[in-house]
Amino acid sequence: MSAQVGCCGGSVEFHTSLIGQRHRILPTTKFVFVVDDNPSMLRGIGRLLRECGFVSKLFETGSAMLREGGVESALCLVLDVNLSDGSGIELRHRLADEGIDVPVIYITGNDNPAIRMAATASGCVAYLTKPFTASSLIEPIQRVLDGIV
Repeated sequence: MSAQVGCCGGSVEFHTSLIGQRHRILPTTKFVFVVDDNPSMLRGIGRLLRECGFVSKLFETGSAMLREGGVESALCLVLDVNLSDGSGIELRHRLADEGIDVPVIYITGNDNPAIRMAATASGCVAYLTKPFTASSLIEPIQRVLDGIV
C-alpha cells in the first residue's frame, strides 16, 4: 500500500510499509531541515519524517532557513535543487563557505547530468529524483544518524 503527495505535476510516493512501523531510528533532538518551495511537497516530507520519528523544520526558501539559524546543529539538510530564491546547491556552497558542514540530501524534479554532477561534487549524501520512495529519503537520514556518512 502507498500514499502519494502531489508535486510539480508528479507525485512523491511514500510507501506506507514504512509508516506506522517501528524502525531502528533513535530518538534525537537534532532537526532535519527541509527546504522546498512546493508547499505540498514540504508538508508531505514533514509528515513522513514525523511518522518515522524525526523532528523537522520546514522552509519554503533558503533565505527563510538562514534567517531561522541553527543550521550548523541540524542532523542533516534536505534541499530542493531548484528553489524560488536560488539553487539548493548554491545554498550548500554558501553554508560551506561559512564553515557549516552538515550532511545534505538533494531532491529535484528536474534531473540532468550537469545538476547531478554539481550536486555530487558538493558532497551530498544522497541525490533523489522526484518522485522518490519514502525509504530512499529515510535511509540516508538513518545513515547520518548512525554516523555511517
